[in-house]
Amino acid sequence: MENDLIVQKFLDNHELELSDEDVESLTLLLEMTDNDLLDVLLGRRAPEEEYDQPGVRKIVQMMQSL
Repeated sequence: MENDLIVQKFLDNHELELSDEDVESLTLLLEMTDNDLLDVLLGRRAPEEEYDQPGVRKIVQMMQSL
């Protein structure tokens, strides 16, 4: 539920300016389990393994700045 609120706020603020690469990174990020995604969005841990990519880190940083 918290993830949904964060993602919705992000999309409300940035949806029109996202590049195709940003959308791909967001799609990958949203494949994480809910608990892992929440930990990443709250800064409890960094994206790991296949999620540890510059585009994903950019989207996370944008979400965290809201």
